Amino acid sequence: MQTEILRAFRFTLAPTPAQEQRLLRWCGNSRLAFNYALAAKKAAHEDWCAQVAELVDGASARKRVKVPTPTKPTVYKRFVAERGDDRHGFEGVAPWWHEVNTYVFQSAFLDADAAWKNWLDSFKGKRAGRRVGYPRFKKRGVARDSFRLHHDVKKPGIRLATYRRLRLPAFGEIRLHDSARRLGRLISRDEAVIQSVTVSRSGHRWYASVLCKVQSDLPDKPTHAQRAAGSVGVDLGVKMLAALSRPLNPKSPDTEGHFVDNPRHLAQAAKRQGQAQRALSRKQKGSARRDKARRRVARLHHEVALRRQAALHQLTKKLATRYAAVHIEDLHVAGMTATARGTLDRPGRKVRQKAGLNRAILDTAMAETRRQLTYKTSWYGSQLAVLDRWWPSSKTCSDCGWRDSSLTLSERVFHCAVCGLELDRDLNAARNIERHTAAQPTPQQVASGKGETQNARGEPVRLPHPRAGKQGPVKREDARLSQAPPRRGNPPTSPQARKERAKPS
Repeated sequence: MQTEILRAFRFTLAPTPAQEQRLLRWCGNSRLAFNYALAAKKAAHEDWCAQVAELVDGASARKRVKVPTPTKPTVYKRFVAERGDDRHGFEGVAPWWHEVNTYVFQSAFLDADAAWKNWLDSFKGKRAGRRVGYPRFKKRGVARDSFRLHHDVKKPGIRLATYRRLRLPAFGEIRLHDSARRLGRLISRDEAVIQSVTVSRSGHRWYASVLCKVQSDLPDKPTHAQRAAGSVGVDLGVKMLAALSRPLNPKSPDTEGHFVDNPRHLAQAAKRQGQAQRALSRKQKGSARRDKARRRVARLHHEVALRRQAALHQLTKKLATRYAAVHIEDLHVAGMTATARGTLDRPGRKVRQKAGLNRAILDTAMAETRRQLTYKTSWYGSQLAVLDRWWPSSKTCSDCGWRDSSLTLSERVFHCAVCGLELDRDLNAARNIERHTAAQPTPQQVASGKGETQNARGEPVRLPHPRAGKQGPVKREDARLSQAPPRRGNPPTSPQARKERAKPS
């Protein structure tokens, strides 16, 4: 089925030292434009608050007082009047504007509009997902260096000069570290049209993400090989990156093919990162050596991110291409990685152990795995099904349905007291996930639009007031929404007693 989709092609850039300095300058102008637009919005908001405070009846004053928030067209007109021009000796906000592509400023104004709208929709409860804070100014050295360029698709200024060179309007050609042959062939066959490009810096590398409208032939049903493989249940974890109800390699012996090892990228790089962080802390602020140490820390973190991303892409593509349906569990990662510090009145227990567990969970990037499966299953003809987060997949026997309500995280083998099944805890959960999501459609992604979706523990998104403090809901294996309620039992109190009870008489 021929479909037009938006697809980004990400290339690593290889700029010269002079080009790198120019890229940094364009990123600085993008920050300047964003802060300029945000300052105008904050001024209008403060004016509105002052007028409301002067009135006696605050409830009705909020509705009667109208102070329009400046949007991109208004901000751009004000910017043109105040920017100045160093070619004619006029001082202003950005007298060097003629040296930078105009879309660097205009795209930043649009980003400020989006940030303001996201905060306002979240404050009013119109936006799904976690709460969005009040927009903040971008600071050099803290905010990510990036800018976005658009062009007229009928007269393209963003184009490939060769497979190894990308042309940016008003900037010139810049060399690519890798080949753009795939994108170039799509453009030559009129199957792709470039819409925009986002240039950003991560660690020691510069990247160009080229957004295109691509005519793609998306399959409307699984292939014969996918249908023959059937569906697979995936249980994401820390000890193993994923446990699969069906092996990726059917020829693998026993249960080896059911588990995907966790590379533990963060733990492997912890020693080098610790040395680099300690070296950075010893350098004098503002010195050249401190800047060199800072770049080393950023490079190490970026390398870890690249390894993690590569491992996840390999796993998600195998799952999306080899099976007709992929079943996963709806996980509340923010709740799972909440701190255990507690409060002054009720301090937490085992805070350092929980912090280490949180780092290990975040290193597996469970939410990123689900995000990649969401779009890759649509590309390769498979389907994605999500199990409700309240279904006790780890505590239920995948054979007979008996539930062990006292199963702890330290018990890595599931022992069924009814049918005598002894199975790895994660593999048992993967089989339950596959079985109990067969008839469930994929739910709407959180924070994908204005429509509300199911949140953790069914709690409302909007708090009673903007700064209301409240502990976020966390995942608990409950049985309130189970499709086929498992059979309950009175489990033994110790693993040894479980084994004795599971033995046939």
